[in-house]
Amino acid sequence: MRARDAAIFFSIVFTMYGLINLYIFSHGSSVLAAHPELYPWYLGVFLFFSLAFIAGRFLERVSITLLSSALIWIGSFWLAAMAYFLLIVVAIDVLRMLNAIVPFIPTSLFTPDAKLNTLLMSVIGVAAIIIGGAINARTPRIKNLNLTIPKNSHPLKSLNIVAASDIHLGTIICKARLERIVEKINSLDADIVLLPGDVVDEDIGPVIKQNLGETLRKIKSKHGVIAITGNHEYIGGVNAACQYLVEHGITMLRDDVVRIADSFYVVGREDVSYNRGRQRQRKPLNELMNGIDKSLPIILMDHQPFRLHEAEENGVDLQLSGHTHHGQMFPFNYITKRIFEVSWGYKKKGNTHIYVSCGVGSWGPPVRVGNTPEIMNIKLIFA
Repeated sequence: MRARDAAIFFSIVFTMYGLINLYIFSHGSSVLAAHPELYPWYLGVFLFFSLAFIAGRFLERVSITLLSSALIWIGSFWLAAMAYFLLIVVAIDVLRMLNAIVPFIPTSLFTPDAKLNTLLMSVIGVAAIIIGGAINARTPRIKNLNLTIPKNSHPLKSLNIVAASDIHLGTIICKARLERIVEKINSLDADIVLLPGDVVDEDIGPVIKQNLGETLRKIKSKHGVIAITGNHEYIGGVNAACQYLVEHGITMLRDDVVRIADSFYVVGREDVSYNRGRQRQRKPLNELMNGIDKSLPIILMDHQPFRLHEAEENGVDLQLSGHTHHGQMFPFNYITKRIFEVSWGYKKKGNTHIYVSCGVGSWGPPVRVGNTPEIMNIKLIFA
């Protein structure tokens, strides 16, 4: 990400973050107006949680320490809490507006004690959602999919693919989490392992600090491990991230094609982030696939699942994507459903099989609500 683009992006993000926190804080303050003895505690706790993520990221840029990591962890959970507190206060304001037009809320619910009880119930409810979502985020499932490709792939009769999108290696998805992911991948006895983007979360520093590359080396696969770039590799520095992954045994396809065992192709596209602020654009899919023997099976990885019809038009047999996280936390899946043709799951377009994963890791909050992190185990049968 270029410096000017980064400055604009983060200015917008920090402004929105500040306004949302101010909106939530003001509602809590109004509740505690009748309980001034609680206000200093409320102010201190709110400031700590709301500033933790920013402070942790800033300290991490200077030096990766236990303090910076702790603040990032605390702040990441606050991101999830902030989202649900925002939904609650918006709902309360909407109900108040409706009640002003047609009164239907009992006046007993407007007393100071009733407001305080509402605040406490909101905190308990959000805490319960976050705890459940954090447990869910740490327990990925195996998504099994059996597909038939009407092509000959001599001498292969079948192909056992294991794919893990959106790992987001960094401070949150750390060594212990990665080791569990690698263990699950290796339990599936893969012919090939595919990583459809966002292997690295943002800055490569925490990945190097924890030596996560050596854990990636433990992935077992007959035909190796192949990855593509996602938007998050571009946030932290795409070339440094890709170089690190290559140095630790992962083949990076950046608008490139590889023919494996003289039996099938893997096509890897640059993430669409490549197009931003550059003279060049990523290669059109038809140009990228020029010269491919389309009598052999073709597997495409494209991180963001836009323009799915292009895979069908160019004779791709299987496209694997990620990026969406299916909103990661309910009800944000309704937004990703509006943006993407497939937010999560399987679809067939013509002869092209498409699977969009909700990912195995998490971005921002280490919390998942309304979806389960997954590792894909796709068994292709060639007929």
